[in-house]
Amino acid sequence: MKYIKDIFTNLTKWLSPGMEVKRWFFLSCLGVLIFCFGFFLIINIHPAVTIELSIVDFLSSVFHTKISSAYLDVFFCITGIFITIFAQKQLFLSIYSVIVPYENKKLVEVIYEKRKLDMGVKIVAIGGGTGLSTLLRGLKKYTNNITAVVTVSDDGGSSGRLRDDFGMLPPGDIRNCLVALAGNESTLSSLFQYRFESGNGLQGHSFGNLFLAALNNIAGDDFQKAITISGDILNIKGKVYPATLEKTVLCAEMENGEIIEGESEIPKHKGKINKIFLKPQKCKPLNEVIKAIKEADIVILGPGSLYTSILPNLQVENITEEIKQSKALKFYICNIMTQLGETSNFTASDHLKALYKNSTDKLVDTIIINNSNPESLNKKYQEEGSVIVKPDFKKLKSMGVEVIDAPLINKDSEKIRHNSELLADIIIKNAMSKTNEKNIIKRILNKKI
Repeated sequence: MKYIKDIFTNLTKWLSPGMEVKRWFFLSCLGVLIFCFGFFLIINIHPAVTIELSIVDFLSSVFHTKISSAYLDVFFCITGIFITIFAQKQLFLSIYSVIVPYENKKLVEVIYEKRKLDMGVKIVAIGGGTGLSTLLRGLKKYTNNITAVVTVSDDGGSSGRLRDDFGMLPPGDIRNCLVALAGNESTLSSLFQYRFESGNGLQGHSFGNLFLAALNNIAGDDFQKAITISGDILNIKGKVYPATLEKTVLCAEMENGEIIEGESEIPKHKGKINKIFLKPQKCKPLNEVIKAIKEADIVILGPGSLYTSILPNLQVENITEEIKQSKALKFYICNIMTQLGETSNFTASDHLKALYKNSTDKLVDTIIINNSNPESLNKKYQEEGSVIVKPDFKKLKSMGVEVIDAPLINKDSEKIRHNSELLADIIIKNAMSKTNEKNIIKRILNKKI
């Protein structure tokens, strides 16, 4: 009974005024009837022939001349087909204009792109900060199956203030990843990134951070639910997860044995870091993160601050172990510049050694490094104590990793940043040329559309 009631309710909605559906539906039905009439004439069905003769007599009397019925059957068939096609096209356009009101694309392009991206490789990208969001902007053009795993140990700026005021996880890096994966980085995305320049209590906060804080409170301190809702609003391509939902403090043990607590405090000491760890040390990961790593075709670490964006994720229980055991291709994207207080004077191999020291040996298969050096931008960074990371190829190859080098700097950026499109292109092409290509293609072909 409920099933019949639902059918009736839905039918009533379709037939309600203003839907711009009824006219094209009934016109389509009329076209089918006209075609059927013509077809019945062709196969000489008696009732149809009788009606045809009446039509011929009527037209002859109107135009005062004898009308031939020789091609009337073909005329009705062609007319019926034309009317049906026209009505169906208008019906689809009417529905499409509501479903995708802001896409300046043809329906076939939207469907093709959606299906193609849904069949894309499964990628897990791990990191935080500006680096991870830069990578995600490039990857979303190849697949919808992206899982961004983000560090939540930030204790500075707007994120740190919200963390202190509301006891929530820092939202800044999460916000950047959500915006990077947005289906259409337009006004709504810009709104999430808007930062208040004045205002009592508002100055320094970004709208997206405040939005996530509000959703977190509404959801009863369910930060993952707040992220999911924000992702739905932004129509993101993929999923964003914090590495852990537990509140943690990032700590660094310096070479002299001193312990520094707090992500924002670590770079200020400008000493050499021996290792980093989380407090509390045993933090449970999200089940969704572990599941994504198990199912991944590609796992990517970086780009981003080595000690404060990438490595904190690997300190969460089981994440390093799952990456090590995974059959996915594993990439490490080395930073373009060294960072004062973290990786001063580090070469590419130094980055990789620190990564292994704080996780496990041979965690990645491939390292991607930049090989260009723009003097104009480099001078500005040198004044701040940062230099281009040296690609020491011999040492890297002796560590058993494949090395991919390319001019990765985004020439359109005022700061030294990775070219997101080039970076994603290198990763996808390299991955598809590897031995697990057959497994990826097999999974894609077996997936139902």
